Amino acid sequence: MSGATRPSSPGVRPAGVAAALGAAGVLLTVLALLPWQPLAALDRSTASGLHTVALEHPALTRTMRILTDWVWDPWTFRLLLAVVFVRLMWCRERLPAYWAAGTALVGSGVQQGMKAALGRERPRWRQPVDSAEYAAMPSGHAMTAALVCVVLLWLWRERGAPVSDAWWRPAVAVAVVSVIGVAFTRVWLGVHWLTDTVVGMLLGTAVALASAAAWEALRPGERLPDPAGRRG
Repeated sequence: MSGATRPSSPGVRPAGVAAALGAAGVLLTVLALLPWQPLAALDRSTASGLHTVALEHPALTRTMRILTDWVWDPWTFRLLLAVVFVRLMWCRERLPAYWAAGTALVGSGVQQGMKAALGRERPRWRQPVDSAEYAAMPSGHAMTAALVCVVLLWLWRERGAPVSDAWWRPAVAVAVVSVIGVAFTRVWLGVHWLTDTVVGMLLGTAVALASAAAWEALRPGERLPDPAGRRG
């Protein structure tokens, strides 16, 4: 397969999925802030239950802090995206590099704008195991992880990586584990409600897919060149 054209994919369209996830994120935000009592009860019970376990298992809690502060920290994901940005620039693929960076900036703007507008308080504990600043919703860790992972997978697919590629499924698995994992650590450490992290995952994925849909709409049929010169 040459790098000039991109095979049509009659499956799920990014725009539709982005719209559905975005709508779900907005709906969940509204229900959480009303608050809708069943959802509020779920938030409280999940946070309280995990906080109790976190206090009872300090070694595991330290592991969670390492994961959330280093392995799955937002700056770790941003650094990974920055490396890809430099690689794309080195290969003279400036437009996709700027597109990916712009997507990250848009996601950050949505995240910070919502935090400022909503001002949701974080859980408060007599014996906190961790701390965090700024408003709770959406979770910046979860939203950044989801957005960056989807953008990186999208860039890989744009390079022509087939779903049958030996590395594709492991890459998707790592992305899914990373996004869900970082969301779990934030609730475990008592710095977010469950709904904060779910909204973050939904909106981060929605922004990334909306960006992918915009790319397809503006540059239909085009695929990024493969620097390795592979042909299928």
